Amino acid sequence: MTPFDEQTDALAALLRQANAGDAGCYRLFLERLTPFVRGMARRGIGRIGTPLADLEDAVQETLLAVHLKRHTWREDQPIGPWIGAITRYKLIDLARKYGRRKEIELDEHFELAAPEPDDNTLPDREMDRLLASIGETQRIIVQSISIKGISIREVAGMMDMTEGAVRVALHRGLKALADAYQRLET
Repeated sequence: MTPFDEQTDALAALLRQANAGDAGCYRLFLERLTPFVRGMARRGIGRIGTPLADLEDAVQETLLAVHLKRHTWREDQPIGPWIGAITRYKLIDLARKYGRRKEIELDEHFELAAPEPDDNTLPDREMDRLLASIGETQRIIVQSISIKGISIREVAGMMDMTEGAVRVALHRGLKALADAYQRLET
């Protein structure tokens, strides 16, 4: 099980309890959901070309929509795609606010992003050591997309690779980093 799966499973468990009436679990669900949504919204804003200053508006609009639509989540289904869909639609609304007519492919090019790190971030030295544990191409791709927020399309152009190859390298690089982090923790 990946850290992403563990996180979405934890969010799903909290929302199940919240929907059953546990207010404390709902508060905790929203606290844990916020950085998750912020990561997805940050990447989506980069893709649609709206100002980064609108990030928090997109996050708040998404959280409000989750609150209003929480009863529509089917508890036997994964929560990640449900949250991702709500986030995508809020980003489309944001793009409309600016009169953008840009095509946004909802499923193929929108990936669920890892949440932003909280106050328990790794020291720079540890992060550098983890990044040094993966290959140069993967490291450049992970840093460009996950840290700098550059779109997959732009990275593909910079690296003379297809977008699909960049996605594969990104996912493999993130998995390798997760494995290296697990070794660091033990």
